[in-house]
Amino acid sequence: MSLQSINPATDELVREYPEASEKDVAMALAEASCAAAGWKRTSFADRAPKMRRAADLLDERKEDLARLMAVEMGKPLAGGRSEAEKCAWVCRYYADNAERFLAPEPVETDASKSFVAFTPLGPVLAVMPWNFPFWQVFRFAAPALMAGNAGLLKHAANVTGCALAIEQIFRDAGFPPPLFRALLVSSKRVAGIIAAPEVKAVTLTGSTPAGRAVASKAGEMLKKTVLELGGSDPYVVLEDADLEAASETCVASRLINSGQSCIAAKRFIVVEPVRKRFEELFVEKMRARKMGDPLQPGIDVGPQARRDLRDDLHRQVEQSVKGGAKLLLGGQVPPGRGAFYPPTVLTDVRKGMPAYDEETFGPVAAIIAAKNEEDAVRQANDSPFGLGAAVFTADVKRGERLAVDELEAGSCFVNASVKSDPRLPFGGIKESGYGRELAVFGIREFVNIKTVYVK
Repeated sequence: MSLQSINPATDELVREYPEASEKDVAMALAEASCAAAGWKRTSFADRAPKMRRAADLLDERKEDLARLMAVEMGKPLAGGRSEAEKCAWVCRYYADNAERFLAPEPVETDASKSFVAFTPLGPVLAVMPWNFPFWQVFRFAAPALMAGNAGLLKHAANVTGCALAIEQIFRDAGFPPPLFRALLVSSKRVAGIIAAPEVKAVTLTGSTPAGRAVASKAGEMLKKTVLELGGSDPYVVLEDADLEAASETCVASRLINSGQSCIAAKRFIVVEPVRKRFEELFVEKMRARKMGDPLQPGIDVGPQARRDLRDDLHRQVEQSVKGGAKLLLGGQVPPGRGAFYPPTVLTDVRKGMPAYDEETFGPVAAIIAAKNEEDAVRQANDSPFGLGAAVFTADVKRGERLAVDELEAGSCFVNASVKSDPRLPFGGIKESGYGRELAVFGIREFVNIKTVYVK
């Protein structure tokens, strides 16, 4: 068996990697467990310089890493550079803050001394997707390693080169080689790895079905999980919004990573008085975005990561149109090589259509009409997902009220696009998963929150 990386812009085989044997995996798990036992006894002062060196290496290698992302999963070069820079940021963030986040917290009791300590668990298995092949790994790995854990990465097969590049960065930064390992295995072997006694916890970023499978196996083994799953983020546009600014933000968010982002805007719920003008601005800006070879400069939208994903996206568009949605832009599979799909805009989208009910993982925008604020909120929450949401209004207090009290999501933004930031917790509710990454909350997910009582 082998893992294949295929260039989605050309359909050409990039490289084939032999799958690790059962013996290889068992050895990697044993070595990671041994390395974690030593690593947990190091100080934050020992760990931080290595993490800062990893950040420096990401900055130094960002051009090569951006090209690798472009070739393996189609990310335009500018997006790849930004992704590498963001990974460097999260490394420095936890190098600077981990000791403070995990400092023992004294608690007044009847003991002479009582406090809460935060101690590492051991090897953490990360099952990661292809769409942000570096960021999604580093936002788990930086806090996990700074907390004293080991990391085991099962990456998506089509970005195996990225997985090995990450492993090399940690090795070159001075981390013990077994402490972070890329496991070159297929998805069908994940359950067996979760069951291994060396693995103490699991984190997954991916689809809701994948999350259910991982949570089921981890639950059977009584192992902690953090799941960041799919999303169908609603962006609510109210009658007093700055439509020029809102439409620009909405387009930029819908086309993040060529539309292949769990927190990209997907459903645009616009109140009727401003819907027509919003549609005009939105279509104009979507039409101006350039699709093409991700290795060329000035490209906004690259190919979709795989042809089967592109074809499923087109099915969602066709079925929505068949159900009564109106196509304002795009919606046609371009001829020639590659898994390209153009920026596409649907309007008159209603419940019962794939563009309303399902996550559209690509550059397809669904515009949904709302009668008023109440109806807009109702439709925004009418989804099995709850990852991110945004509201656009001139009344900031009104927007904040909706963000806090009304919109059902793990992250709610006012007059801005949803994004992840090392300083803020990130994660979802409902079928978008549970647990949090980033900030102080993320580093405390994979530690033993231990009560210490001294009489």
